[in-house]
Amino acid sequence: MNDALTGQTVELLQHMIRNQCVNDGSIASGQEVRTTDLLRAYLEGSGLDLEVYEPDGAPGRKSLVARIEGTDPAAPTLCLMGHTDVVPVTPATWTRDPFGGELVNGEVWGRGAVDMLNLTASQAVALKALARRGWRPRGTLVYLACADEEAGGTLGAGHVCKRHWDALRADYLLTENGGIGSQHGDELNVTVHVGEKGVAWRRLRVKGTPGHGSMPYGANNALIKAAQVVSRLADYRPSPYVDELWRAFVETLHLDPAVKEALADPSRVDEAIEGLAPALAKLSWSATHTTFSPNVCHGGVKTNVIPDAVDVEVDIRTVPGDNEDEVRRHLDKALGGLAEEIEVEKLFSKPASTSPTGTPLWHVLGRVVDTHYPGAKLLPKMIVGFTDAPYFREKGAVAYGFGLFSRTLTAEAMSGRFHGNDERIDVESLALTTQAWIEVCEQFLG
Repeated sequence: MNDALTGQTVELLQHMIRNQCVNDGSIASGQEVRTTDLLRAYLEGSGLDLEVYEPDGAPGRKSLVARIEGTDPAAPTLCLMGHTDVVPVTPATWTRDPFGGELVNGEVWGRGAVDMLNLTASQAVALKALARRGWRPRGTLVYLACADEEAGGTLGAGHVCKRHWDALRADYLLTENGGIGSQHGDELNVTVHVGEKGVAWRRLRVKGTPGHGSMPYGANNALIKAAQVVSRLADYRPSPYVDELWRAFVETLHLDPAVKEALADPSRVDEAIEGLAPALAKLSWSATHTTFSPNVCHGGVKTNVIPDAVDVEVDIRTVPGDNEDEVRRHLDKALGGLAEEIEVEKLFSKPASTSPTGTPLWHVLGRVVDTHYPGAKLLPKMIVGFTDAPYFREKGAVAYGFGLFSRTLTAEAMSGRFHGNDERIDVESLALTTQAWIEVCEQFLG
């Protein structure tokens, strides 16, 4: 490992954490310009072509694109993409300052350390290292540090892909967030995310009739109906979705063979999930079902006034094949007789998407992983969250979630820190990932 490059990744990550580009979903939040300016200052003077893009009506929501142009127009273009925004945090529940960027016992602490400023920083360090040595590949290397991923990416990767695709023209994309190792017998598997579930955020407006709170008998109370809506969504059980990606993942689990057989069977997977440990059960249910999570509720005007309208916002994550009409059918089925009384507003949608394995980039990833973890196998996986990769898949690009992390950063540790308390990443992982980006670029682009 190159200690100097690792030190740059650590320092850049610390600065990015301290920039506090917190995206709460509002247009004025994020202010990723702080990290865009940081990255531009870091990369300037390295011979890179740098461009900054900002959507109309969203000041401060800037994204940066850097390029190393290839010598062969027929060779592929690879994009390394990381987002610069982070989710909100409750400081009182953290052991350390969530925006301190402290380096403690070999770990960098702070909101975004795992999701995904570690990758955004290490990609920038790898890019600068290649540029400064005068590297001229056959294929083109593009770096995109984008805003707004945590709110769906429309102001970041979505904007750049839609309005400035000529600045990217990517055939392949590497972004968050594979690279986690898991032992299966004598075999080490390293995840590469090849797809993700879709997103269908919806606002359900429940109507009632206003009245005096002292006379609730027989009242048409929108809040009471909203409570029924939330309960029905929580109880709804759609049909399971079991595909080859899920079956391959099940094979790597340390479970009784009979349990694994049941998890791979659509007719038995629901019952099998009930017997799993809580963390694995959560993942398994989300990986095999369209899910409905009512997470926000607004309504009422005063303690003694019966509310006439309540809004319930639902985070729906769809399996492949669920289109907009299917989402509505799910809602109608879940709500039953209440469905006719509910107004449904679309907040944000992105369909499920996947990329094929067996591509030239896939084979390069396998060789790079084998260099650092001899004998390790790539494990393709669909993630249950969302990333900005679908914007590239819509353009025909092959997109993978990649990285390379130390064995101490397990899948359990990673999942607990995503959007959680005490988010942090170890320096060994930063070193591995920085080196992996360099090796992938050299081997894939020539």
